[in-house]
Amino acid sequence: MRRVLILRPEPGAGRTAQAVARLGLEAVTHPLFAPQALDWTPPVAADFDALLMTSAHAARLTGPALAAYRALPAYAVGEATAAALRAQGFDRVVAGDGDASAIAARIAADGHRAVLHLAGTTVAPIAAGSLNITRIAVYSMASLPPDPALLRAAVPGSVLLVHSPRAGERLAAHVPTAVRAGLHVVAISAAALAACGAGWASATAPDQPRDDDMLALVLRLCEGSGR
Repeated sequence: MRRVLILRPEPGAGRTAQAVARLGLEAVTHPLFAPQALDWTPPVAADFDALLMTSAHAARLTGPALAAYRALPAYAVGEATAAALRAQGFDRVVAGDGDASAIAARIAADGHRAVLHLAGTTVAPIAAGSLNITRIAVYSMASLPPDPALLRAAVPGSVLLVHSPRAGERLAAHVPTAVRAGLHVVAISAAALAACGAGWASATAPDQPRDDDMLALVLRLCEGSGR
């Protein structure tokens, strides 16, 4: 059975592990980061006509102040983020199925201009177009200490799932070049893939930054090698 190592933080790591198990593969979670809430000063809701969330962590870690924006139409980069917003009492949530630039284009197409973006300290570039986006960091990703268990778990033939460029950088720093030839990398985006460096048995990324598309690449890899 092919082993799949999931490096993203919880609770996303658990969701991905369940999806991997449903494919009949062995899932091992090994988060490289943990989200931490930040102190932030909520701006006046009336100054904005839409709310943008590009991470489910932001929805969970903003605290009680998030309730002040429930009257705004909310836009989420994907369904997981949309679900996190609904869990916080938002009943008007538009979920995208691409990247942050795609949902920004949807916001503009719906006629909004002043957008509040609650996010992490590290955000992928967004093509804002006609939007005036005010971004406030409400959480950060704290690096967890290097753990030798990752190298022990990464037996030859394993697939490593990389969900961010920062995770790719950490992975590249942690896995020696001599070990990489026996391991496969599936990253969520071209930027995350580039951050992983070279020397892997294979390294791919889907056209769209979606977990399901990453798992489709994993399954294709496994089927091509007879698992």
